[in-house]
Amino acid sequence: MIRVFIFGVAAVAASTTSAVAQFEFSLYGGVQSAPDSAVSVTGAVPENFIAGWDGKSFESAPYYGVRGTYWFDAAPQWGVSIDFTHAKVYADGETFAEDIPDWSDLEFSDGLNVLTLNAMRRFEEWNRLTPYVGVGAGVSLPHVDITRPEGRTFGLQFGGPAFEALAGVSLPLTDHIAVFGEYQFNYTINTITLDNGDRLSTDIVLNAVAAGVSLRF
Repeated sequence: MIRVFIFGVAAVAASTTSAVAQFEFSLYGGVQSAPDSAVSVTGAVPENFIAGWDGKSFESAPYYGVRGTYWFDAAPQWGVSIDFTHAKVYADGETFAEDIPDWSDLEFSDGLNVLTLNAMRRFEEWNRLTPYVGVGAGVSLPHVDITRPEGRTFGLQFGGPAFEALAGVSLPLTDHIAVFGEYQFNYTINTITLDNGDRLSTDIVLNAVAAGVSLRF
């Protein structure tokens, strides 16, 4: 997935011949959570329940993201970015106790990964701070770990569409280095193929407060 992100960033950078336009490479981490979501399982014994989710942002592998942003020379307040976010969700104890007592795992713990292409807008600098916003769409790439009496499903899958919105502020430290803080929202649509051919579907919202560093070229 990281290689896909790097390839996409290179494609964006190569799509312009302007020598003075600005490119940023950003790395960030933070705290991520997810509200409860409806889960449906189709198959011989359909199940529908509400899952409570824990984010566990600081457990391995922690919440993180990488982003490449290209700011246009002709309209420097506008840009385009490719954003890869590695989030996680684990079904909480109440979900197992009340809804799925026979299951031992329901988690996307190796990543509820989100890859999006975003339109970016930055605003006039104030007190050295530059506010910015972004919105875009892409795909959800969950790494599934589900264990039921019917068997175990484990591995990376294509979940479905994903949508992102973000807002933050950036503070330059030098001409080429800046730090930033932001709020990031993701809406992910996930349809998972289970080991016996059943399907599990759930739409998961991710809320994150992140901070990071950007290198500017």
